Amino acid sequence: MTTLRPNFQLYQLAAEEKSAEVTDWSARISWVLGLVVLIAFVYWLMRQGWKWRGSLQSGLPELPATPEGFADGEALLTLTGRYHASTTAGQWLDRIVAHGLGTRSRVDLTLTAQGLDVVRPGAADFFVPAAALREARLDKALAGKVLPEGGLLVITWAHGETLIDSGFRSDHSAEHQAWVDAVNHLTTTSTTEGIAR
Repeated sequence: MTTLRPNFQLYQLAAEEKSAEVTDWSARISWVLGLVVLIAFVYWLMRQGWKWRGSLQSGLPELPATPEGFADGEALLTLTGRYHASTTAGQWLDRIVAHGLGTRSRVDLTLTAQGLDVVRPGAADFFVPAAALREARLDKALAGKVLPEGGLLVITWAHGETLIDSGFRSDHSAEHQAWVDAVNHLTTTSTTEGIAR
């Protein structure tokens, strides 16, 4: 007579099996909601800081518009690329946000003997008269944006009582040096003509 021996391995496996832990959905939802509230609060603080900076710079005059007949002048140079930011001249972290100067955007630049026309799709366009241009240089950082050495074209110009550095990056960075030379030549010519008068 054969006796059936229990399979101890099956009993052992059955004993080791545990039911899956039940997910505590209320705790997870609480964490997610807390994270969403924290992100929204940080975003609100950033927005308030942006508005506060704009109110501090409210004394900055309105940006000049492109004069009539500008398109009739001969373009010395044109550039398509990105507008990064504007800061107080010489202070690369002091971003200017008044009149939309703090908004990054695509840009089309045109330089003529009359000045610099800055066309920004989705942001405020502005014009810098030749007499307001001060200098151009190659740089690597402006308003917290750091690029490779010489990756940024910075044009310094006067607006009211404020000297402003505006940073641009061409789609073809090899164009930057030609812009530096042309703007600096134009500022020298404008200064010389002003002295002659």
